[in-house]
Amino acid sequence: SGPYHSSSNQYEDLEILNSEYGKNMIKLLRIRRDSKQHHIKEVEACVHIRLDSVNEYVHGDNSAVIPTDTIKNIVIALAKCNGIDTIEQFALDICNHFMSSFSHVVYIKTYIQELPWRRLQQKGIPHVHSFIFVPEGIRFCEVEQSPNGRPVIFSGIKDLKLKKTGLSGFEGFHRDKYTTLPETTDRVLSAELFCKWCYDECQDIDFDCIWYVLKDIVHQSVLEAFAGPPECGEYSPSYQKTVNDIQMLILARVPQLKEVEIILNNIHYYDSDLKKLGLSSEKEVMIPVETPYGSCTCILRRKKCLEE
Repeated sequence: SGPYHSSSNQYEDLEILNSEYGKNMIKLLRIRRDSKQHHIKEVEACVHIRLDSVNEYVHGDNSAVIPTDTIKNIVIALAKCNGIDTIEQFALDICNHFMSSFSHVVYIKTYIQELPWRRLQQKGIPHVHSFIFVPEGIRFCEVEQSPNGRPVIFSGIKDLKLKKTGLSGFEGFHRDKYTTLPETTDRVLSAELFCKWCYDECQDIDFDCIWYVLKDIVHQSVLEAFAGPPECGEYSPSYQKTVNDIQMLILARVPQLKEVEIILNNIHYYDSDLKKLGLSSEKEVMIPVETPYGSCTCILRRKKCLEE
C-alpha cells in the first residue's frame, strides 16, 4: 500500500496537537428596522472548532465532521434569529450554540470584527436609515470556550493609524556585519495599531457600554503615549518603548482589565533623493515603503492574574 494507507501502528509514536478547523471571513449585514428607524451591524466572522476525535485526519472518516458550510449557515441563522446587539454577545451566541448542539465539539473560537458604520447626520439631525463609513479603527472581539468552562472574552480595536513627524528615533541597537541601518534621532514614526484586552469578569457585561468607554480610554491613552503633550511632544526611542508606554497607561486607568496586547506595525518612510533634481533635501518629501514593515507585539498582564 502507498504511504497514506499504511497500517495504523505508524501513528503510535505521533500525536496530533491541534486539529481545529472552521470558516473564515463570513460576511453579513444585519438590519434591524424599528418602524422608520433602521439599525445596522456589518460584521466579518471567523469560527473555528475542535472535535473530540481526529478520525477525519487519520482514517479519512468524515462522519463527525461538521462542514464549514454548515458553520457559515449557523452564523447566518443566528444573526437572523438572535440579531446582533453587540459583536461580543453575537460571538457568545455562536459559542453557546456549538457547545449546546454538538456534544463532540470540545473547543470553539469565534473572532468577529465590526465595520465602522456611523449613522449619517444632516444639520445635526440623525438620519433614519443612512450611514457613513468612518474608519477610525475597527472594533473586534474574540471568544473562546470549552465544555463546562466559562467563556474567555477579548475585545479590542485594530487598524488605528497614527503618525508623528518629529521626536522619534532609533539608536544604540545591536550591530553585526549585516547591519546597514544608520542610527537616527529624527525619523517619521508611522504606526498601525492593534489593541486587545481581556475582561476580568464576564458575567452580565453591557459590552456596548464598556467598549465605548474603553475605546475612549484606549484612544486617549494611545494618543498621549504616542504623541506626548500637544505643545511639545515626547521623544520615542523605539516603537517597542512606545508600545509599553501605551499598555502601562491603559492598565493604570482601567483596573478591571487584567491584560492588554498591543501590536504596532511600523510603516517606514525614507527621504526622497532630490539631489538628482538639483534640489536640497531637509526631509520634507518622504516616500512611504509599505513592505517590508517592522512589527512589535507585547502582552502586558498583571502579575496577580498570572499567579491565579
